Amino acid sequence: MQFPTEVLQQCWFLAGPTACGKTELSLLLAEHLNAEILAMDSMSLYRGMDIGTAKASAAERERVPHHLLDLIDVHEKYSVADYFEAAETCCREIIERGRTPLFVGGTGLYLRAILRGVFNGPSADWDYRREMETLAETEGNEVLHRRLAAVDPVSAKKLHPNDVRRVARALEVYHVSGVPLSAQHAEGILTPEECPAHVYWLLPDREWLYERINLRVDQMLEEGLLDEVKQILAADPPMDRTARQALGYKELIDYLEGACTYERAVELLKQQTRRFAKRQHTFFRNIKECRELPVHPEDKPADLLKKILGFERNN
Repeated sequence: MQFPTEVLQQCWFLAGPTACGKTELSLLLAEHLNAEILAMDSMSLYRGMDIGTAKASAAERERVPHHLLDLIDVHEKYSVADYFEAAETCCREIIERGRTPLFVGGTGLYLRAILRGVFNGPSADWDYRREMETLAETEGNEVLHRRLAAVDPVSAKKLHPNDVRRVARALEVYHVSGVPLSAQHAEGILTPEECPAHVYWLLPDREWLYERINLRVDQMLEEGLLDEVKQILAADPPMDRTARQALGYKELIDYLEGACTYERAVELLKQQTRRFAKRQHTFFRNIKECRELPVHPEDKPADLLKKILGFERNN
């Protein structure tokens, strides 16, 4: 599935790692463009997961219309293809209203799906998939990741060893089709004429970003993240595996289930969020459609808006 070119070329994109300052900049940019924001975040899809996902507040949604938030409950599954279809419908509706679709978020897989299309791949080989997942459980995630690196180094570079589900799927695609997943994704790369002109990703100073991440975690805990996790954990039906793996939820669930102390859970949450931001950086840097927008510690949201508008004038 490919996003229609005539729709895609009317869209704007603002991507970047967690805690880099996308929210306030996106509001200013949306107001400048007469835009409506489409969340590009795989975890803000879940109802009830508000604090830990830094979901847009009621005031922010009143200021600028937001879409693709609170679509599913924590026990439900939602694929990249589901997101793709919902995003296309939203974009068409926004354009019909005479406004601009502005995608904002940090889920690189969603960005790539919109830009390159969705590759559904061959039918599942459940026996092989279970074999790979069992291999990871018995011999470790790194063993599975090294196996992927041997047949599809491009996909292996993009996927963290702990992302067992996607590593196993990439191996499965190669096992069934004989063609690396990365090669099949590459077929969807747009020509220069088809590429949207307004795709930006924020590149912040790393030490500054890590300080912001640590502060954000502390702020989320002060705002009641632990109580939010308790409430979601008590939900019936129980959380889906994907929702349980969300940053901020996994670590606190481990604490609540007795796997670690509270102090260790908070330490791990900060550590894992910093690592996630590093992986986001690598992902966006490798999407050729993305224009890099450096973010300096002294930059205010209005300064970043001026940088984007300067890029637009000079291109």
